[in-house]
Order: sequence, then C-alpha cells, then structure tokens
Amino acid sequence: MFWSSWFLAGLAVTLAWPVPVLLSRAQWPARAPFPAMVLWQSIALAGGLSMIGAMLCYGIVPLGDNLAAGLHGLLRIVTGRESLDNLGLLHAFALSAAALLSVHLVFTLWLTYFRINRQRRRHRDLLNLLSSPAGDRPDTLVINHEAPVAYCLPGGSRSVTVLSDGLMTLLSPEELRAVLLHEQTHLAQRHHLLLWAFAAWRSALPWLPTSRLAQRAVSSLIEIMADDVALRSVGKSTLVTAIALVASGPARLPAASLVDAAGHHIDTPETTSARLGRLLTPAPPLGPGLQAAVVAAALLLLAVPTALLLVPGLFS
Repeated sequence: MFWSSWFLAGLAVTLAWPVPVLLSRAQWPARAPFPAMVLWQSIALAGGLSMIGAMLCYGIVPLGDNLAAGLHGLLRIVTGRESLDNLGLLHAFALSAAALLSVHLVFTLWLTYFRINRQRRRHRDLLNLLSSPAGDRPDTLVINHEAPVAYCLPGGSRSVTVLSDGLMTLLSPEELRAVLLHEQTHLAQRHHLLLWAFAAWRSALPWLPTSRLAQRAVSSLIEIMADDVALRSVGKSTLVTAIALVASGPARLPAASLVDAAGHHIDTPETTSARLGRLLTPAPPLGPGLQAAVVAAALLLLAVPTALLLVPGLFS
C-alpha cells in the first residue's frame, strides 16, 4: 500500500492542476459536449478518490498489505484489541486527514443541497406572488417584467419554466419555442443535479483549480447541450436570434441571485458569446471514434484509483 499511496498522491496532484487547466483551454469540448461532461465528472471523482485514497493507503501501511487487512487492523485498534503504538504518529495523522476530508466533502454536498432547496422554496414562494400561469403552456409561469428573462426552476413534478412579459413581447413564436425547448432540456436532462454536485465541489475545495474550472466548464457545457436539443426542432438563425435577444435585456430580475442559487445557471456575457460563436461559426462534431475514446479515458481514469484501493496486492 506504500507505493499505492504515492501513486494516488501523484494522480491527485495531476488531476488537481495540470489536467483541468489543459482541458479548460481545449477547443474540442464544444464539439463533443457529452463526452466532455463525462470527462469533467471523472476528473472530479477520481481526484477526490485519489486524495482520500492516498492518505488512507499511507495510513494503513503498518496494519496490512491491502485495504481490507489494513481496515481490519484499524478496527482492532479502535476497539482496543491492539495498541495505537502499532500505527505511528504520521500514519495516524494520515488516517485522520482522510477521515476529515471525507466527512468534509459529504457534509458540504449535503449542506449545498440543503441551501439550494431552501433557495428554491423561497423563490417558488416569490413566484406564487409575482407570476401567473401561461394558459396555453403547461408548467410555465409568466412574470410581469419588461426585461427578457427565461429560466427553469427544478422541483421534480413541480418543475416550471419561467418567462417574462418582456420576453414574450420581444420574441416571435418560433423564437419563443426555441427558448422553451432550451429551458425544458435543462429540466429533462436534470442539469441542476450536475450544477449542484460541482457547486458543492467548489464550495468544499475553493482553492483547488479543478473545482473552479470544472464548475465553469460544466455550466457552459449544459448550455451547449440544451442548444443542441433545441436545434433539432428550430432553425439555427431562430436560435441565434433568440439567444441574442434574451441576452440583450438591460437588467435582470431582482431575484436573479435566487435563481442562480436554486441550481440553474444564468448566462454570463462570456457564455452567451461562446454559444453564439459556436452557432455562427460551427466546427464539425468530434468523430464517433474520438468521442468513444474520451468516454473510455474517463472511465479508465476513474477505474485506476478504484483498482488501487480495492485490488489486493496491486502496486504494493
């Protein structure tokens, strides 16, 4: 387990800095948003697993040659059947750090979920006061606001798409349909769950380049994926016009921060510019073989730390 701990530590450092930096600068993710999304998730999961696994493997070195034997030895120490002196100060510190990091990540995930749900409830209460149902569109609410605003508010069977009067006045029926398709894709593909997970990752480890760059990349990728779904039903010029007009609003709703906290990404000027640029000067999609290779690499990346932890004697 000694060499496994060092390998996992090296993998954790690699996934924490050079890999996310290089991926965030790459141009191909916009040509293959789904594989890129899978890769970002794999980097985050494998990075976290490697950080915890490196400390865990190093901590149990005196107790056994594999994870099962080491954890069994640790249990004997915890239950008083063996002396803590068998562990040693550095190894005890590593195990404590692994436990604290695990608890911190799980607690931050839960805390982020709790905060998002609370913000969603508050925002839904606000909508009940300020909005009215769209008679011809199920699960759609209309707010009285002159700025062109469109977003979705997740909530399971209570999920809704919110439009403003200003947006409905500004857009043609086909452009409005494009906006609705885009927002409904966010709900159908449960993009809010991805935003929640990466928001929790960044909140837990804000100093880590992976967490910051991953959150930004995932926010952009979900917009691209929603655009691609809308393009199956509306023309490209219609979607481009709709995106530009929605972004032209002079102001956002006073509750815009609540929308963001409720788990839905609000476009930044940079994201809007990237979306329009991708539609106006499209690059060919990444080939099926390359997309499959990216997904395979993501799965392999996640399998490496898992195997080092679970396979007895591997890289000991």
